[in-house]
Amino acid sequence: MSSAVELRAPGPRGTPPLLARLVDDAALFPPGNATMADAVRGHLDGRSGEWAGVLGLFLCPASRLPELITELIKAKPVKPVAISLVIDTGLGGVPKAVSIVESRSELLSLRMVEMPAPSDVDEVWLERVSEFVPEDVIRVVEPRRGGAEWLDGVARVIEHGSWPKLRCGGLSHEAFPSVDQVADFLSVVSGGGVSFKATAGLHNAVRHTSEETGFTHHGFLNLLVATARSLSGKDVREALAETDGEKLAEEAKALSDPAAHAVRGVFASYGSCSLTDPVTDLEKLGLL
Repeated sequence: MSSAVELRAPGPRGTPPLLARLVDDAALFPPGNATMADAVRGHLDGRSGEWAGVLGLFLCPASRLPELITELIKAKPVKPVAISLVIDTGLGGVPKAVSIVESRSELLSLRMVEMPAPSDVDEVWLERVSEFVPEDVIRVVEPRRGGAEWLDGVARVIEHGSWPKLRCGGLSHEAFPSVDQVADFLSVVSGGGVSFKATAGLHNAVRHTSEETGFTHHGFLNLLVATARSLSGKDVREALAETDGEKLAEEAKALSDPAAHAVRGVFASYGSCSLTDPVTDLEKLGLL
């Protein structure tokens, strides 16, 4: 199976290893909801832009693959677009979606397949995931959060050799996990020898409360620092709850390159509907 390291090949301008290929392009998803044409144009521009090294995979729902292919035919990319298929057609739709991507190898390179898990995340279902997704493609499975059963599901996903996904927000207060829940997730994952990816809610680098919604958002820099602490036996909850961006940035800057690689070996990437917002935050904090 592909590794997180392979996905984080160095980018232009010597992107720091802690940030290389960190931000997967989720322009098609809420709250961005970009049109396919705009999403494709933005991604191709990002690939050749100043901070291309921060940009990861293009996320596309399986149901919108034909639309993506149509736009890429028009755009004529110089090299195939590395994508993650987000399965919104049920597990049974995976083989067809994978086949479509593989038939257009001049336009698309399949690196990852992501899907929500059923409530019980049983072995039979996980085995079908393995059968449907090619061995050289990363499998990402999102167990439903809630209670100890959620962490049991995360552990089963890890034991199966897939990456668990952590949903960090959404359209309701309940969609945002607590600091304790994220810390418990990191404890399971960092001890499991596997990577994870995050999604939703991580709009900015630092933990903050939205003036528009009143929701308190986790910060992706908090999550990076918390992952570093989880690997070194330090206080994870403190890092997740921190709202001082300068303090988090100083701790991130102090990480050696091997430590940064170790962090990203666990926290592989997260989806954002904007590359501009995270890059702006990172520049303000002196991390780019």
